[in-house]
Amino acid sequence: MAGRFPQRPTRTTVRGGHVGVPTGAAAGIPRQAAAPARVRRWVPDGPLDLGLVLGPLRRGPADPTFRATPDGSVWRACRTPAGPGTLRVRAYGGEVRGEAWGPGAEWLLDQLPELLGTADDPEAFVPRHRVVALARHRRPGLRLTRTGLVLESLIPSVLEQKVTTDEAYRAWRLLVRRFGEPAPGPAGAFERPMWVMPAARTWALIPSWEWHRAGVDDKRASTILRAVRVAARLEQAVGMPAVEARARLEVVPGVGPWTSAEVVQRSHGAADEVTVGDLHLPGIVGWALAGDRHADDTEMLRLLEPYAGQRHRAARLILLSGHVPARRAPKMPRVDIGLL
Repeated sequence: MAGRFPQRPTRTTVRGGHVGVPTGAAAGIPRQAAAPARVRRWVPDGPLDLGLVLGPLRRGPADPTFRATPDGSVWRACRTPAGPGTLRVRAYGGEVRGEAWGPGAEWLLDQLPELLGTADDPEAFVPRHRVVALARHRRPGLRLTRTGLVLESLIPSVLEQKVTTDEAYRAWRLLVRRFGEPAPGPAGAFERPMWVMPAARTWALIPSWEWHRAGVDDKRASTILRAVRVAARLEQAVGMPAVEARARLEVVPGVGPWTSAEVVQRSHGAADEVTVGDLHLPGIVGWALAGDRHADDTEMLRLLEPYAGQRHRAARLILLSGHVPARRAPKMPRVDIGLL
């Protein structure tokens, strides 16, 4: 069952899913002049840190679908219900400016406030531990993103099952660049151009040897193939409560509690859906809240009970606090899938 194995021994969310976004003064654009973009301006109702809010959407520093640039912008290339689109987001002067290109541009701009956490309610969170309270005080711009997209979080989450993050990120990067399509608009002018992930039908047609070349074993590849065959049904889950959405996702063989939680945290902005089955998270939570580096899932959930309704936010704040036990066990070794 997915999510019950040591899947993320070096996962970047040990830092809580934060991407460094410079505070740029000049609104730069990649090398060539930008194509005409649709624009939306939006004023958030509180502090907003783009790196904290959008950081969980990045799958490694070389993710071809995500980019943070020196001018303070965050770029996303994604496949929307209206087609591929590129979104550039920049915050300055208390205002957010979104620019979008491609068939999915209008959809991306319509979703911009939810992407940046307008549906989230940080004020509903009441810290019960000093370490959590300090992390919240130091990160006032943390909001939980809601992408409104399921498959773009499900596929990379499946790739992260039972392997190191480096292996998973490499697989995502290779598959998106080989079978995706260039991002609309000026993102294609970056030194490393951005890409939109493949459509569901394209994922379904990837030959077995290409999965192997990307380092993806048959079990994970088969899970993705089963998921894309019912992609429309899975995308409908964005209109369901998070608990029901997880149940629908877990109908797909190979998608278990770990994977479904990782998805709805992003697609729904689910504040209470804490990840179970992670190799490190129980020990980190146990160490931060009780000094117990050997806590298991049961103990982690017990410690998070005071945050019912907000357990995922509490876990993220703990990760952001940096209050983690020193690593004693060796890193998980890479696996040659040819030996499986």
